[in-house]
Amino acid sequence: MAQILTRQMRLTESHVARVHREIVEAGDVPPGMVRATDADHEATVAQMLATAPAGEIWFFAYGSLIWKPACDFVEIRTALVRGWHRAFCLGWNIRHRGNAENPGLMLALDRGGACKGVLYRVPSDAIEANLKKLFEREMGWRPSAFPPRWVNAVTHEGPVRALTFCIDRKSGRYVSGLTENELADVLATAIGARGSMAEYLYATVKRLEELHIHDPHLWRLQELVASRIESSYGFTP
Repeated sequence: MAQILTRQMRLTESHVARVHREIVEAGDVPPGMVRATDADHEATVAQMLATAPAGEIWFFAYGSLIWKPACDFVEIRTALVRGWHRAFCLGWNIRHRGNAENPGLMLALDRGGACKGVLYRVPSDAIEANLKKLFEREMGWRPSAFPPRWVNAVTHEGPVRALTFCIDRKSGRYVSGLTENELADVLATAIGARGSMAEYLYATVKRLEELHIHDPHLWRLQELVASRIESSYGFTP
């Protein structure tokens, strides 16, 4: 697929580098949660495959899985999923992309609207092993705030039934009602053991644009986040 950006992002690698700092991951278990085990992941694989469509297994990526897939794949397609939209609604993260002082907000699919993203086809000779890798990455703790489910995706090659992760609004980790300016405040300051929210946003928007998927909401956010970093650090790109 083409790797050419169709428009120039304001948020850049220089912005990301300016906010970067090393953060030690918190060792405490998140309240009300336990670390998922191999047995937990294997059970989730079995559960999802029990209701899987006949034929190939696909998963739909809407956030970091777009630019950092968690498992092997043999085909990629852009796709549209209706009834769900991409949102910074999974909070509050104080480990991977945030800390106790500045918690982060991660992307998940929330009900309503539609989402353009990426479909990955899992190798047919290693489905269980690769789904386990996927769940290990996305579901490190249980109960999960964004459990996997099957959704219908539309592609140029035809409809696909795909696995993805959607927020559980009753999980206690569902965050809603923030304005874009409030979201930008979070994304410009939150940093965790895996990096900053600015880096997460930059990588997501960059890859979407490379795939000719334009998300107006994320595009506005990257402009707002870049502006905040420039103001906070006296930074001129």
